[in-house]
Amino acid sequence: MRRDLCLALRVERPRSTHGGCGVPRKLLTYATTEDEHTHQMTTSSPSTTPRPINRLLEPRSIAIVGASTDPRSFGGFVLANLERFGYPGAIHLVSRSSAEINARACVKTVDDLPEGIDVAVLAIPEAGVLDAVRSCAARRVGAVVIYASGYAEAGEEGRARQEQLAEIADSAGMLLLGPNCMGFTHFEAGVPLTFEPVSPYPCAGRPGVGVLAQSGAMAANLRDAFIGRGQALTAAVSTGNEATVSVEDVLAYFIADAQTRVIAMYVEQIRRPQLFLRLAAQAREAGKPIVLLMPGKSARAREAAQSHTGALAGDHATATALLKREAVVVVDSLDKLFDTTAILARFPVPSSKGTVFVTGSGAMKNIALDFADDIGLSLPALTAPTVQRLTEVLPGYAVAENPLDYTTIGVRNPGLIGEIIDTMLADENVGNLVLSIPTGPAVAQRDKAEHLLPAIARAAKPAVLVLIGDNGPIEPFFIDAIRASGVPFFRSPDRALRALARVAAYGEALQRASRATRGRAAPLPLPTPLPPSGVLAEYQGKAWLAAAGLAIPKGALARSVDEALAVAADIGYPVVIKAQASELPHKSDVGGVLVGLADAQALRKGWQRLHANVASHRPELQLDGVLIEAMGPRGLELVVGAKRDADWGPVVLVGLGGVWIEALKDVRLIPADMAEADIVVELGRLKAASLLKGIRGAAAVDVQAVARVVALVGAQMRANPQIAEIDINPLVAYPDRVLALDALVVVNNEAQS
Repeated sequence: MRRDLCLALRVERPRSTHGGCGVPRKLLTYATTEDEHTHQMTTSSPSTTPRPINRLLEPRSIAIVGASTDPRSFGGFVLANLERFGYPGAIHLVSRSSAEINARACVKTVDDLPEGIDVAVLAIPEAGVLDAVRSCAARRVGAVVIYASGYAEAGEEGRARQEQLAEIADSAGMLLLGPNCMGFTHFEAGVPLTFEPVSPYPCAGRPGVGVLAQSGAMAANLRDAFIGRGQALTAAVSTGNEATVSVEDVLAYFIADAQTRVIAMYVEQIRRPQLFLRLAAQAREAGKPIVLLMPGKSARAREAAQSHTGALAGDHATATALLKREAVVVVDSLDKLFDTTAILARFPVPSSKGTVFVTGSGAMKNIALDFADDIGLSLPALTAPTVQRLTEVLPGYAVAENPLDYTTIGVRNPGLIGEIIDTMLADENVGNLVLSIPTGPAVAQRDKAEHLLPAIARAAKPAVLVLIGDNGPIEPFFIDAIRASGVPFFRSPDRALRALARVAAYGEALQRASRATRGRAAPLPLPTPLPPSGVLAEYQGKAWLAAAGLAIPKGALARSVDEALAVAADIGYPVVIKAQASELPHKSDVGGVLVGLADAQALRKGWQRLHANVASHRPELQLDGVLIEAMGPRGLELVVGAKRDADWGPVVLVGLGGVWIEALKDVRLIPADMAEADIVVELGRLKAASLLKGIRGAAAVDVQAVARVVALVGAQMRANPQIAEIDINPLVAYPDRVLALDALVVVNNEAQS
């Protein structure tokens, strides 16, 4: 793609001694045999198929390699966790220095363990890991967890050591979690295999959040944040450097897990993009939202990811566009990750309709209006029946609108606010609701707990409670009531509104995915023979795109000045002339484009000047000829481009073209299968969308025609894997049509069509 286009581009709680929710259901029902597991691991393709990891996350037997009497050692923490959770399976200890720990016998080496243990936790320094992994493979261990660091995150030597571990594990059909990870805690199954002290957390069979992070610290951070909110958790898993087990494997597990309702992820690098996208589609179809925080937009963040987990950062913008295509909720902050997950855990299939904001404060109403406008959150008008009902219950000085200030009527009749909430949520224009109110004194909190909270709790649409006042005190009975209700709870209206904007975007993404053009169009035959450079000369690229339906100027290729004069006479003056060669994609850089040639004499002089310009810059270059085209009238210059990411696949870009793409970088990156109606919506999200509608007397342009070009380019990118890039710049838009003045098509000669 041309360079200008690229520019655009832990709270502890008492619980049953039998693990997560009483007897660990999964631990008792898991029945895959060792031989079955080995077969699965050795016959599937890790790049295209997720590894079955039940044996890792639901082990019936565990070995701690590096067990110690020191309670603050990694091995000591793991054993304490297992005993605290009342893990009922077999626990084997490997210790060079102790014959017994906590009345449990120890063996000296891994070689002394019985065969077929499900998981071995290597709580040992890096120097001993390689030999331990070899021994685990020999003892037919199902999976190993490696905490040690000093591998791919530390440079090439560490990467080589990590690859050696992966080779041993893969050859033995053995799973490997890590290295450089903090392990996992499976609350539902009652399996805490992390070196961080954790306590059982009561989930009581409630659908919950599956936490997945490559960073161990972030996995713990997410886990503790959700526990602090009283949110049910199924498991928290850190994958570290992902020598074999990756986020895709854990994601597949969570999608299949009946108790996991929403998946919260922190990922610095998605190593198997196509598999991840397929799993995201499965999660969408299963009604399980994925909320993903993936740093890497900035160059410094990409460098940090490399040093942190050994990741090789890919194209963040491309990844984000295609993840959103599958309705992955991509967020850019921890607050949004916490808050959006909390709402979707309660309401996993939300509407894309707008937000209604309910408050008892005129000031809060005004703040909400400004903030919603800043973040692009829709506050829809209420329907006539809703306005009529509100008018009947509100005082005469109140205005029945959205946002709604219900004034002070709740002081005397708190039950009336519950009725207002029911009325607002019943409105067909409303997709979700925010109730933002002050905490108030104890008597007011009692009223809210008894009247307002039940109304929000029975909502079928996403509804959240905001108690403003920052860290102002809340009575314990009110906190208990909020947690028991399961209502998403905030102290900041800003955070609540931002999260609901993401929830509404998820609802929109679900609908958009159902409209996407999933099939492939018939691929157009490419010119033969293809140029060695892979770059089609402009006349070739335009002809190819014209066959797909793209409007191009009248013109033809001329190989002599007489042919040029004949073409110009046929199409009419003024004309533009352009030097044509596969090796000359940027013609203007060498004076290979002359515009506004008004007559035959100007064309003759221009012919000589163009050839002289090219010869002075590129004397070795032999032109295919010169493209003679009719000058297009002035219009709004746009760009439509596409590129095929080697890992993620094709995306299409649309925005302001010409010189504006470099100056403003006002573009939208779009999946190649987006429906035309949704492309029109994306065009409306350009910063310069007002130009499309016409300003200062200019006529509106044909947005539908622009959308058709975007869809056309996307269709050909999907149909023909040989196409690496397409760049139409400018695409001039007029009130009744569009015209492609320049086009560049790049072909990957090695790709299979």
